[in-house]
Amino acid sequence: MSVNDRSEAALNNKVKNVMISRSKWHVPASIVSKRTVNPIRETVFKMTAKPNPDKELISLSLGDPTIFGNFKIHENCIDAVIKQLQSHKANGYPPAFGCEEARKALAKKFSTEDAPLTSRDIVIGSGASDALNLAIGALCNEGQNILLPRPGFSIYQTISQSKGIECRYYNLLPDRNWEIDLDQLVTLIDDKTACIIINNPSNPCGSNFSRHHLESIIQVCETYKLVIISDEIYEDMVFGSEKFYPIASLTKSVPILKVSGLAKRYLVPGWRVGWVIIYDQNGILDEIRNALLSLSNIILGANSLVQYSIPDIIFNTPDEFYQDTNNQLERNASISANILSKIRGLHVIVPQGAMYMMVGINVEEFKDIKDDLEFTEKLLEEESVMCLPGRCFHYPNYIRIVIAPHPEKLEEAYDRIREFCIRHYI
Repeated sequence: MSVNDRSEAALNNKVKNVMISRSKWHVPASIVSKRTVNPIRETVFKMTAKPNPDKELISLSLGDPTIFGNFKIHENCIDAVIKQLQSHKANGYPPAFGCEEARKALAKKFSTEDAPLTSRDIVIGSGASDALNLAIGALCNEGQNILLPRPGFSIYQTISQSKGIECRYYNLLPDRNWEIDLDQLVTLIDDKTACIIINNPSNPCGSNFSRHHLESIIQVCETYKLVIISDEIYEDMVFGSEKFYPIASLTKSVPILKVSGLAKRYLVPGWRVGWVIIYDQNGILDEIRNALLSLSNIILGANSLVQYSIPDIIFNTPDEFYQDTNNQLERNASISANILSKIRGLHVIVPQGAMYMMVGINVEEFKDIKDDLEFTEKLLEEESVMCLPGRCFHYPNYIRIVIAPHPEKLEEAYDRIREFCIRHYI
């Protein structure tokens, strides 16, 4: 048999084998999709409980400040977008990593004397969640591990696991206002640890780290050469005498990718514009800069109208707007802590910022509630009050409460929670 004959026979066999293997429809889901899980969605979708039809549903579960009607965006933000609509210059594709005008404005806004920025230090994404996706994707490879807070926002796990990155959870300490257990954190670090995510102020905890604690975190990261992804989407949303410290303002040596966006400070989560800010004075993240730019090409940029509106939004919205938002949230936090702390069977950690609080459930004090999931399901069935169980944040026997509704609605919800706890208390 000649060489040509053998080649033709081999090709025919290959075709035959392909036809046999593809003789029936078989379209499996991708590996990435199978390992992409959102703990909040998974828990809520599997809940079989339904609200009590005799009582109006009060949801304390969704971290969207716009749905309750008491938090409205400032007219300046509306005017900024109208201006871009009428210009007819913001309707096309912006650069995948963000338009120059927006990046220059953000660099000016977030520069400090010790950490100056230029537009090349900014990459704009489609919301802070996309910015997180860019940051994690740029820093982490499949098979590496990433350090995440417990309790912590579920999207960190969702993004990381979808990329084949191992999630390792460091503990936050409720009796210390949810500070990081730094001794336990250190035990998680090995040669495959790519980076750490910190979230300050915190969702779900409503905590705000002190300067001293942030400096202690920086020291650990300096010692172990850990890059920080700092999720600061709730920056400046702190109460009373609390002060928010951007972690990048406290170090010149540890490289930081700060993630934030318009969503919470400007009360526009649906506008879907966030950003990654690269703080790196020593050239440690040179490859990561290029990685972020490459990954930004996957979706070709965030909303063009909102991007071009950013300079007007961030420089022309008055400080009184932010202060009013914080005052409302602080008042709601006080109402929440005062009422819930007096209910037997519950343990309250008073929030210091953001729009959330974690409430512990002393399950041993209830006669027929074994855990946080059963607590939330029965509360929904009996009182039509919806909270998220702590297991959504890897923290069982707690519930997360969103404190953004009208004070009257919060008080009504807490009255129902009190009656519920009284019925089920031992």
